Amino acid sequence: MISSAKDTYKNEFVDNQLFETQIDPLLSPKIRHERIDVLYTYKNVFASDNEPLGAIQGYEVDITLNIDRPYPPVLRGPAYPASLRAREALEKHIQELIQLGVLRKVGHNEEFEVTTPVSIAWHNDKSRMVGDFRSLNTYTVPDRYPIPRIQETFSQFSKAKNITSMDVLKGFHQNVLMPKIKGLLRIITHCGICEYLRMPFGIKNEPCQYQRMMNTIFPTELSEGCLTIYIDDIIICSESWYFAP
Repeated sequence: MISSAKDTYKNEFVDNQLFETQIDPLLSPKIRHERIDVLYTYKNVFASDNEPLGAIQGYEVDITLNIDRPYPPVLRGPAYPASLRAREALEKHIQELIQLGVLRKVGHNEEFEVTTPVSIAWHNDKSRMVGDFRSLNTYTVPDRYPIPRIQETFSQFSKAKNITSMDVLKGFHQNVLMPKIKGLLRIITHCGICEYLRMPFGIKNEPCQYQRMMNTIFPTELSEGCLTIYIDDIIICSESWYFAP
């Protein structure tokens, strides 16, 4: 009876606490139970309401510009005009990112050389904050680190009988920035100026930097061919599910 109650708790935990976790409904009850045991055992690596965003340790994002100071005026952009609806959405997004440790408010007495305007994009009545990093990207030295080809990635699935797919929640926001580049990643809105403490979406080289970081973390698994990584998507292929976490 105790075991049954514990199993029920594990099932409810996986269904309700682990964001967007899906288990193939066609699996046998035995394998489904074993999968839930694994997910519950490693529940701390998944995003949750109490800890929605992690921070990748041992790797910091860098940006190299092809110009020296003083920076051109184009890098000091003004805030974009915004409707009342967009302003309210901006305030909500900024507050959320501050609470997650992705942004910080820049003090009135702090000097700044680079400011990037942001806007709100709407899709299906949902808002997304978008930084217009085009000016900064123009002066950013490109990173040529290779991104896997989709066709080659799919070819690795041919012999797999079991596929486990994982996506890193707000993956870029989990990358910490080198202290020296934070001044380059300041956004300006009607609320004032905020500074990114984590990698934002929209900057040049972010896919390459993220791919390099992931390849550095999982070199053995990648060389064995049991793991495929495409930026922030992790796919584990195995002939038997026992070899998949």
